[in-house]
Amino acid sequence: MNVPAMPPAPPERKLPEQAAPDPYHVYLDGLPSSESRRTMRGCLDRIARLITGDPQATGAGQPWELLRYEHTVKLRTLMREQGWSPAHVNKHLVALRRVLKEAWRLGLMSGEDYQRAADLPAYAHTRVPAGRHVQAEILTATLAACDEDPSPAGRRDGAMLAALYSTGCRRAEIAGLTLADLDLDARSLRVRGKGDKERLVYLTAEAVERLELWLDVRGRSSGPLFCPINKAGRLRPAHMTGQAVADIVSRRLASAGASKRTPHDFRRTFIGELLDAGVDLATAQALVGHASPATTARYDRRPERRRREAVDRLNIPPADRSR
Repeated sequence: MNVPAMPPAPPERKLPEQAAPDPYHVYLDGLPSSESRRTMRGCLDRIARLITGDPQATGAGQPWELLRYEHTVKLRTLMREQGWSPAHVNKHLVALRRVLKEAWRLGLMSGEDYQRAADLPAYAHTRVPAGRHVQAEILTATLAACDEDPSPAGRRDGAMLAALYSTGCRRAEIAGLTLADLDLDARSLRVRGKGDKERLVYLTAEAVERLELWLDVRGRSSGPLFCPINKAGRLRPAHMTGQAVADIVSRRLASAGASKRTPHDFRRTFIGELLDAGVDLATAQALVGHASPATTARYDRRPERRRREAVDRLNIPPADRSR
């Protein structure tokens, strides 16, 4: 009996060689939002420039796994010598610790080397709260400027400003809203915050009215709640960026003759108004999505007002204006 010959073995297939994993990209790819990626990329790129002395350097491809405790301590000192504020330095230290952790997770450095290199205490500091209050008259003038704009952008921007003021949302949270997140009957918005944590925020009746006017222009189809509008007045079914929200705030305030404010100033104002009205700290914290009540407490304007009232009790003779 003749046994058929076995077919020749297929040529051995080799897997394509993969580049060594880069902790820089692994860390940034794991961040939940484009805003976070942009911020932390900037931090790591600045650290890379301190390490290399090259003003064009980025964090990509840097041997982060070779950093040891003596290097990271020196970097911490160099950051302060650049004139960076303690808060700015601390943000960069967070980025440095995280990229070192990714280097350890990828097996590029030992656990002991990682723990030592990442053992960097944050700078303790106390600062007067940043930002500015958005007074009611400024909001009124800015919304009036939106109402005077007959284009679709006037309706959109009026609704967006009203939502910022009545919810205290971050600019990226506003940009990420969809129509499905809006419940007009409950006057609520479902917001996805940092860490992809969801929370419900609530709108004033006036904000709901402005959103309904915007929906008359936008339509009721699914998609982003706020979308870009081109110069011809056509709506583009895409999400806006957080920076686009900030640009709209700046532009509308300028058109109303108001001084510069940021979306985060609307957030500061929202928290301050809640606390001034006697809302408890835990409720305010839940509404704005802070992880810690200590963060929310930093927005409390009441101690500042009490100190000012205490100083007003002092009597100083008026100046002699007759001379």
